[in-house]
Amino acid sequence: MSEDLRSAARRLRAPLLAALAPVTACAVALGGLTTWVGAGGAGRPARIEVGTGRVFLPYGDTRDTSAYFRITNRGGSADRLTGITSDSPAADQTMLGRHRTTEGRAAYMSGAASVEVPAHGTLAMSPLGTNVMLRARGRWQAGDTVPFTLHFRDGGSIRADAVVVRPR
Repeated sequence: MSEDLRSAARRLRAPLLAALAPVTACAVALGGLTTWVGAGGAGRPARIEVGTGRVFLPYGDTRDTSAYFRITNRGGSADRLTGITSDSPAADQTMLGRHRTTEGRAAYMSGAASVEVPAHGTLAMSPLGTNVMLRARGRWQAGDTVPFTLHFRDGGSIRADAVVVRPR
């Protein structure tokens, strides 16, 4: 081998050895992460299911009422319910609400920006917890259905119906 080739080989060896360390580190890290994810260490995505809901029949002179859904997350990661809408002409001004109490034990409803649906858990809406506040339009009767779309941070949008029931 000529002296020029040996000199060129020496000049290339140092940069190649310098590049070998980070490339090896990346390959080892990628292999470790692949193994971790494959073993379930990264968790499983949220799998949201929404059952048929119920919406209270308004009574008296008010059109304000509330709807309730049971939301189940069968996945390994929590998700957030970020809003609820209704395309129905029978419902207006839908928003998430939460029952609250003051220090003096007075109860009131307040809006909620979002609500967590825990991993492997259930969010069961109720009059004393989380609900959907809305205004009824037109005349409702027990047994009518009102369509809603529930919007989730990670799980997208899910359409569900709520059956109109008399409050107990």
